[in-house]
Amino acid sequence: MTGGAKRIGRAIVEALVARGYAVAIHYGQSRQQAADVADALTARGARVATVSADLADPAGVDALVPAAAAAVGPLTLLVNSASEFVPDEMGDLDRAQFERHMRVNLEAPVFLAQAFARQLPEGCTGTVVNILDQRVWRPTPRFLSYTLAKSALWTATQTMAQALAPRIRVNAVGPGPTLANTRQGASDFARQSAAVPLGRAATPAEVASAVLFLAEAHSVTGQMIAVDGGQHLAWRTPDVEGIAE
Repeated sequence: MTGGAKRIGRAIVEALVARGYAVAIHYGQSRQQAADVADALTARGARVATVSADLADPAGVDALVPAAAAAVGPLTLLVNSASEFVPDEMGDLDRAQFERHMRVNLEAPVFLAQAFARQLPEGCTGTVVNILDQRVWRPTPRFLSYTLAKSALWTATQTMAQALAPRIRVNAVGPGPTLANTRQGASDFARQSAAVPLGRAATPAEVASAVLFLAEAHSVTGQMIAVDGGQHLAWRTPDVEGIAE
């Protein structure tokens, strides 16, 4: 479980543990938060370990699946939740930041899926769930590097589902407004959440429920569930609103 120390990732870890999974929590810089989650869940009888890797470093990515398997046993579920999310647009695009988005949000999940497939025990089936963003269905020019990387991972989700069938299913969850990001004030998040068709933000627990469904839906592969209050369906745009047709 990459990025499992906080926010949506933590909710997914807690849901998996409640369902009986042993979980290896990956963290990048959130060492203490990962340890706190692991300690709390271990105290309740769960089998939880923490593993560290910089997902922008290919060597770290290559070592992650073996480390996780050594900590909790052979892996049957991979959840790629860790993400780089830094704002940029065409006018201020930075090559280093662009490449970091591609490494963390695209390259790492794909190579982790490859390593996951290679370690899957004979006779077992496996599942990969990628945490994307509903923006892969309704892109904007904001967060350009992030959007391009997540959109490519959506394509990879479908092509990996083809390549790894029938032993491994590959799906995705696309959250919309769920938690305010570190650059977003409470009022902006409230306005954004109220503006989606269902008029409310999703919760981390709802995203986790979608992950659990995909982990156990044995006839589903190559799909994305948007947990976004209908944001990808928003239609009240300037070309429609207030214009007679």
